Amino acid sequence: MTGLRINGDTAEKPDDEIIEIGVIITDAFLNPVDSGMTVVIKPSAAAIEHMNSFVRSMHTSSGLLAALSGGMALADAESAVLDYITQHVPQPKTAPIAGNTIMMDRVFISKYMPKVDEHLHYRSIDVSAIKEITMRWFPDVFSAMPVKTGNHRALADAVESIRELEYYRNILFRMAPKTPEELSAASEDATKKWSSYLS
Repeated sequence: MTGLRINGDTAEKPDDEIIEIGVIITDAFLNPVDSGMTVVIKPSAAAIEHMNSFVRSMHTSSGLLAALSGGMALADAESAVLDYITQHVPQPKTAPIAGNTIMMDRVFISKYMPKVDEHLHYRSIDVSAIKEITMRWFPDVFSAMPVKTGNHRALADAVESIRELEYYRNILFRMAPKTPEELSAASEDATKKWSSYLS
């Protein structure tokens, strides 16, 4: 799982930069292999100047803004993150990245940490996609999900994403065992329903 903090609220503006990254690696069952790692990255003067008031207030409250002057250079941060990941997952292209709205994280990682992006699997696990499905199909499950209490710091974001995904797994993905016949029937029903759209 990853968590990113950026100086803006969009990946569209050229002055948006990563200012903190948190990474925590889990096994396939969401058990953390250790306590994770976090790196504060010193941004450019332009990134600080163009930080909007909402984001500036958030990063001030969390203490991140005050820590930026002592942050790592981007290249050093990329090396630190890659070293951490390869320590636990040495084989390239095997570790999917996961988190809330992970597509946005991936955009920034691809742009600013291409070596990290290259090591990761091309697939991503977007916890927000499961959240959207749960909100529509299982509103009672959605309303009871763990409340986020993080401090808008990168590692806390990552941990809360793991916690949220574990909640969905325990509630939504613990179905009673199905017979081969039941699984086959469900597959056939889905195939028949959508066959006219695929012909």
